[in-house]
Amino acid sequence: MDKKLKVLLVFDCPYKTERSYDFAKEFKEPDWDTQANVYEALRENGHDISLLGVFDDINVLVEEINQNKPDVVFNIMEGFRNKTKLERNAAWFLEMLGIPFTGASPAALLICNDKALSKKILSFHKIRVPNFHTFSKNKKLKSVKRPKLPVIVKPLCEEASVGISQASVADSHDAALERIKFIHEKTGMDAIVEEYIAGREFYVSVIGNKALEVLPVREMKFGDITDPESRIATYKAKWDDEYRKKWGIQNVFANNMPEGLEKKMTHICKTAYRALNLNSYARFDLRVSSDGKIYILEVNANPCLAKDDELAQSAEKSGLEYAKLIQKIVSLALNNNGD
Repeated sequence: MDKKLKVLLVFDCPYKTERSYDFAKEFKEPDWDTQANVYEALRENGHDISLLGVFDDINVLVEEINQNKPDVVFNIMEGFRNKTKLERNAAWFLEMLGIPFTGASPAALLICNDKALSKKILSFHKIRVPNFHTFSKNKKLKSVKRPKLPVIVKPLCEEASVGISQASVADSHDAALERIKFIHEKTGMDAIVEEYIAGREFYVSVIGNKALEVLPVREMKFGDITDPESRIATYKAKWDDEYRKKWGIQNVFANNMPEGLEKKMTHICKTAYRALNLNSYARFDLRVSSDGKIYILEVNANPCLAKDDELAQSAEKSGLEYAKLIQKIVSLALNNNGD
């Protein structure tokens, strides 16, 4: 184990709490698994840990850092005031305070949170992404003429498949138009319309700053869902246990891959990681079409760190058990100019 550190574990909270609040009650609930898992791993590693939940007042973060002077902040904030797009602002704040913190830089969080911006950068670097077009909520919608059908309609700046359902896939431009309007009205966000890519869905996790480690590949198996256009990672397909059980949806370690495919995915994800100036850890959501073409669908900076989620499962498969994974992320924060 590395030396004992003063670690501030900071996360977004859906309500206000006192700085001294211990979150013992919340950490027993499934929705708080990530916070609880990281906390226990930090304890296992022997660190001196303070907890801070932030809702709508960033001053509590300043006060905590100024008074307790942690060596490093373990940042798992996914938003501010329940707005995921403000995730980047929390990291910017930590950067301005000049304290080491885990996870992606604020610039990388901004880029990855904007599905169109990240795809433009990847395209510039010759990395294949679905054809796409964005539709502003502030402009009058008349028609949808691109990309080619079928398409999938998503909120432009949202995570964890929020806003994605079976109704997100459209076979006509009229249906796409209706879904765009739905996204504008229900989420208050711009919409991105992407060419639907039929094929297998893979998840590739990467850890590191300069020296990168690509972890064993995971795959979402769609079980009893036979319609190709219904085989998508909707919010329910990811997070609703009853829905997953009903349709036989499972996330497993990838197998039966064509020769050379994993090597190609590794190269593409490393290239994308560097192109987007990512650091610490990230996860790529990929689709591989029947003709072997690899598309990056989403780039997840600071993906979920719960023990049962993709990154931690892949790390364990590689021989990096959970507490060591969390310690590695701490070490990367303290040495963010290289490994």
